[in-house]
Amino acid sequence: MEKRTIVAASRNKHKLVEMQAILKKYGMEIISRDDAGIPPFEIEETGDTFEENSLLKATQIMKCCGEITIADDSGLAVDALGGAPGVFSARYAGDPCDDGANNRKLLEAMKDVPEGKRTAKFVSVITMVWPDGHTLVARGECPGKIIFEEKGDGGFGYDPLFVADGFEKTYAQLTADEKNTVSHRAKALAELERQLICQNE
Repeated sequence: MEKRTIVAASRNKHKLVEMQAILKKYGMEIISRDDAGIPPFEIEETGDTFEENSLLKATQIMKCCGEITIADDSGLAVDALGGAPGVFSARYAGDPCDDGANNRKLLEAMKDVPEGKRTAKFVSVITMVWPDGHTLVARGECPGKIIFEEKGDGGFGYDPLFVADGFEKTYAQLTADEKNTVSHRAKALAELERQLICQNE
């Protein structure tokens, strides 16, 4: 099988490792956009959905390198907040913001939401774009709830506040292996793998 190089729109090393575990089965080697020699620039995420932003990121990087490109867009959707922070998850608290600021804003927004109404889900959409326009889109979701205070030192983002259905620990308290059995990104990668299998049959 001829090895193909896949360029990732993300600079997140953790995401690259997860994606490579799937793509190597199909003779694909994933490299970061930096390793592909793409000059650093910010991609303006103007989409209203995870699908739109994922496609936007993958397409822009593909146009820069002319190679198959993969991008992930993910975030947290809270039912009591009408789906917020959604596509604004990473910048929920405004600029400058960080995980701590985002979590504090989320807790403040939900301070009057009772236990039974704190349902939420993590969403990941992974898009793979070929130079000829062929595209695969895979979505994964993990339902759960938002607790009242941060717990756990692992993970990143909203992980210390999110408990997946069927668990008592937050994402930030789970081991990497435990999280990968239920996480939104793991589910999106599994769906991407299913589509690649169908494509290669």
